[in-house]
Amino acid sequence: MTVDGARDAVAIEHFADGREARSLNRSLVEEAPVAIEINGIGYAVMMATPADLIDYALGFCLSEQLIAAPDEFVSAQAAPVADGGWMLRIVLDAPAAGPLIDRARLRLAEGSCGLCGIESLEQVMRPLMPVAAGPAVAKAAVFRAATALGDHQALGRVTRAAHAAAFCDPDGTIRLVREDVGRHNAFDKLLGALAQAGIDPAAGFVVLTARCSFELVQKAVIARVSVLATISAASTLAVDQARAHGLTLYSLVRDDSLLEI
Repeated sequence: MTVDGARDAVAIEHFADGREARSLNRSLVEEAPVAIEINGIGYAVMMATPADLIDYALGFCLSEQLIAAPDEFVSAQAAPVADGGWMLRIVLDAPAAGPLIDRARLRLAEGSCGLCGIESLEQVMRPLMPVAAGPAVAKAAVFRAATALGDHQALGRVTRAAHAAAFCDPDGTIRLVREDVGRHNAFDKLLGALAQAGIDPAAGFVVLTARCSFELVQKAVIARVSVLATISAASTLAVDQARAHGLTLYSLVRDDSLLEI
């Protein structure tokens, strides 16, 4: 089965009980450096799965708050380059690109940790608008989405190594799913796909197959998502940020149990 974002490789399977090793074909999730260029300015290099990159471009710009709305996104082109990397060239509306230059200069001035200096830390912990109350989402709807999610993870099924981000209607029906080797990338791809489809993220809830970290909560708040459910556990800062911004956060979500922290 060929799935976008996967590549077949020959592997040798070894056994602890002494059985003879055997050769088999195994699908591996693709991971490649993706250089992001915005209005001709080199912005970042991300490690990502080179699938749904136009969705990724739009979602990245929205969650990075480089644009305030999808109509400020003009275009994006993705192309492979030498040595297995990809170039993602994004064009933003000229007025929206103003803050981009300052952000790029700040990135050039940062140390290798990416969070060095008081200005950088203030940027990371920037205050965000609280999330408005969204549609009622019963816990039964979260269980329904968690149960169905595996059927929507084509890349995850063949590789066992891809994260998924799913947008769900308030009743738990899964509307859109995007996958990537990186959990943040999967979420950005989902946000971009929703924007291209004209679907308001605030109209439903999001399920992520990931540990819930601060950055994922921040992306949800920026997108105005009011309910975020994650398959793995949440960090302390993720919980603090969710509470501070009115985001309902569920973690360790299974088809029969979840934690509300």
